[in-house]
Amino acid sequence: MPTTPLRKDAAQNRDQIVAIARALVDEGTPLQLNDVARRAGMGVGTVYRHFATPEVLLETVATPCLEALAAHGEQALADPDSLRALEGFLTRTVEAQVSDASLAPVTAAAENALPHTTALKASLWSTGTALLDRARAAGTVRPDLTPADLVPLMCGIAYAVDVHGGAPADRVDTARRYLAALLGGLRAAPTEA
Repeated sequence: MPTTPLRKDAAQNRDQIVAIARALVDEGTPLQLNDVARRAGMGVGTVYRHFATPEVLLETVATPCLEALAAHGEQALADPDSLRALEGFLTRTVEAQVSDASLAPVTAAAENALPHTTALKASLWSTGTALLDRARAAGTVRPDLTPADLVPLMCGIAYAVDVHGGAPADRVDTARRYLAALLGGLRAAPTEA
């Protein structure tokens, strides 16, 4: 169903609300629509007209990251090297997890506020499953590794980075190092000749 484009002032308000929400999420401050309105210097009704719940706003903040991951996943699926494709997708995913504070709560939520979020999460799950299935079929990763194993393993890396990742500027490098160790354990053992 097509939507009516926002008036210029309404679009500016919406963009300002999203920018303030992004800043709050990056600070680790829980999103409260009243707080967003106060910081934006606008009435709370204006914020609620654009975003009915904090969950809708949080998912809106996370959408660019989810869309970028989904696009990267599509590129990974086109890579003929199954191991490189899986490793590249997991690397991009863990980098996003440690650099975008909106991603973890949105991906961990049991219910989604926006249909677009549901579609993006389903796309990421199916991409990860397809990439892992291809790598298993090629014999490049452990045969006992399942798609359900990937989520907790990636969350474990993100949690470890949160606890031990060092300075914010070092978080992505730390995540890559932890992921490299994990990927070494995921690879299939070489067969004896």
